[in-house]
Amino acid sequence: MIRLSIALVALLLAHAAPAQTRKPSHCIAIADAAPGLSYLHKASFRDPLPDYTVRISYLAHASFLIQSPGGIGAVTDYTGFIGNVDYIPDAVTMNHAHDTHWTAAPDPAIAHVLRGWGAEHGKGIDHHLDLGDMMIRNVSTDIRSFGGIEAKGNSIFVFEVAGLCIGHLGHLHHEPDAAQYAALGRLDVVMAPVDGGMTLDLPTMIRVLQRLKSSVVIPMHWFGDGTLSAFLRGIGSDFAIQQVEDNTLTLSLRTLPRNPTVMVLQPRYLR
Repeated sequence: MIRLSIALVALLLAHAAPAQTRKPSHCIAIADAAPGLSYLHKASFRDPLPDYTVRISYLAHASFLIQSPGGIGAVTDYTGFIGNVDYIPDAVTMNHAHDTHWTAAPDPAIAHVLRGWGAEHGKGIDHHLDLGDMMIRNVSTDIRSFGGIEAKGNSIFVFEVAGLCIGHLGHLHHEPDAAQYAALGRLDVVMAPVDGGMTLDLPTMIRVLQRLKSSVVIPMHWFGDGTLSAFLRGIGSDFAIQQVEDNTLTLSLRTLPRNPTVMVLQPRYLR
């Protein structure tokens, strides 16, 4: 297979399509992860980042802080608490399948609060937020609700930063369909709920991760070692397993692992 450079693909797209009001998604335009070999991690979320890198800190349950080299910070599945620090993220995302994934009263100082559901029941919502060196978009998914289904009630959020495509599967209740997979595009890094029941059952979640072929999978939404261990046993034949022993990774497109790897972070609020 011939691999086109990012610059060449961008040039072809510019000549093939009319001007867009939205910044185009390189995660959709280029559906093949670049090769890489290793990863880095740092201790403090306040440390400046080198160019072309992103820091991912696991805070709790399904909440992560994603930081760009330009200093932009976004928190996933924001519940209103990220730790005992004086820090206001630039953007937060939320899903409402359960109250551990959102808050009705986000800090008013947060400039961008992105809800994964729409104001009209079942209609979903469309986010495409350009923050300069981070772009945040969403792909709506259905959720179980009161014994039925709420169409487009939650979202998978995708963060495009430092050349990386980072997906947070949220409170995923079904395998994405072909259109949703296409809308997600390439995901170099994915945060995946691995509880085995409240979201997807483990065989289905593993099938989703095999389909996504992300270089890095970060388990979330696990309830103790037993839940996590069951997921690791199930996926261990297809993915390498790395126990990071910290809550933070610093990654770049060039330093992604060569083989798909599950990187287990230990959740810890900011302090």
